[in-house]
Amino acid sequence: MESIIKYFPQLSERQKEQFEALYDLYYDWNSKINVISRKDIENLYLHHVLHSLAIAKYITFKPGTTIMDMGCGGGFPGIPLAIMFPEVQFHLVDSIGKKVRVAGEIAKAIGLANVRTSHSRAEEIKEKYSFVVSRAVMQLPDLVKICRKNISKTQENVLPNGIICLKGGDMTAETQPFKNSSEIVDVSTFFAEEYFKDKKVVYVQI
Repeated sequence: MESIIKYFPQLSERQKEQFEALYDLYYDWNSKINVISRKDIENLYLHHVLHSLAIAKYITFKPGTTIMDMGCGGGFPGIPLAIMFPEVQFHLVDSIGKKVRVAGEIAKAIGLANVRTSHSRAEEIKEKYSFVVSRAVMQLPDLVKICRKNISKTQENVLPNGIICLKGGDMTAETQPFKNSSEIVDVSTFFAEEYFKDKKVVYVQI
């Protein structure tokens, strides 16, 4: 939790309580349904929560923005972002039912009224959103191909609508098809910890 408060000192007491509740909730659910590697659960805040919040350092979503977390797994990056932006609507989608169930139960347990979940393939989702977010779900061209249909034409934020994903390693090849409409930002720009040195926020304008 210290790292969350260090990088986001403006959190309300309510937000701090919600973030603090995550560890016990994920630890409990993870003992029943493996949504996070068992040996990685101790690193929940650094590897999962803070990593998800790199998107919150990259862009401040305006109230009323709608976002789909595609391939949310157990709720990353959607749940930390929903805590950070309580006036933004998040739709968490995953094709693996037991994982999206965990995300939904955790959102309910900490009182996130701005989160809903769907056990679906992203191809089946027809709704429109300002942004689609994801964390290392698939190659960027495949992600864009699937989610392009879900990006709204109505602009509400400083950044034009599009896809924002958390990736690792060299992104040159993956972003080549979008070289005129994408941006890659090192997560180490936001967070000093060694874990983030190869992590990237990748944005593609749609």
